[in-house]
Amino acid sequence: MASDAAPHGVRKRFSNERLRSGTVCTSAAATFIAPGRHPRTNRTEAANDPSRRRWRSPVHRRRAFASLLRRILCAWLLSCSYGPAASEAARCDSAARTAAAAEGVPAEVLLAITRVETGRRQAGILTPWPWTVNMEGEGRWFPDRASMLDYVAHHVSRGATSFDLGCFQINHRWHGDAFRSLDDMADPETGALYAARFLKSLHAETGDWTAAAAAYHSRTPVHAQRYRKRYVSVRAELAHRPPLPKTPPAPPAVTPPRDAANRFPLLLSGEAPGVAGSLVPAGLAGVRPLFAAGG
Repeated sequence: MASDAAPHGVRKRFSNERLRSGTVCTSAAATFIAPGRHPRTNRTEAANDPSRRRWRSPVHRRRAFASLLRRILCAWLLSCSYGPAASEAARCDSAARTAAAAEGVPAEVLLAITRVETGRRQAGILTPWPWTVNMEGEGRWFPDRASMLDYVAHHVSRGATSFDLGCFQINHRWHGDAFRSLDDMADPETGALYAARFLKSLHAETGDWTAAAAAYHSRTPVHAQRYRKRYVSVRAELAHRPPLPKTPPAPPAVTPPRDAANRFPLLLSGEAPGVAGSLVPAGLAGVRPLFAAGG
């Protein structure tokens, strides 16, 4: 059987020369071998490479394997723990989208406000958290709804009245009468609807969604301006980092306000326009750790 392979002597000669002159054709089949790619040459270079010699050490291999195992274990633990947390965090966004569609408010406005009010950084991304309380100036995030409500009930039993609750940090002192209970007020969907209606009324007054967002926080100019800057920054960040994925909404807990004729007690309380009308009273706007640390 005919073969076009180069004779053994030819192959040996080219091998010994190590192809110093460039690519060489070793047969009629035009098999080209590029400089520096000869298997024997690569093995020699690898043997002389100090960084590769370390792998020959059993101690080094054991350490490398242990390090790899630790990384895999950490990644697995993070994936297990972050799943439920991500789902909970997405509730504020889901509620914001639903309320925005129902009330005709731009979704970006509500998505930005819930982050300004309750946002915290996770893996470098600012995400809202539904179980958030600002109790008389002290902000806290809780792992679940039950622990948050237990904390609030404890302070209410001791006489606390001024605190902000939920995805949109609705103030209990000024807006608590619009909800049937603390549990109702803490519900992401209920709170989002109330916040959307309130923002809609502020937009009707100011004619601008950014101004409405500032008034949502405070009617006091210095506090409103500070909040406005933070809101604009967060909204710009959202344009580059989309909100959390949609999640199935929780069982409906939306209930009508106690007084349907006065859904916004602070806004419609008979005081002069432009003096009051925020989910956070002007007198407390300067002591909000969640706002100060929100990103």
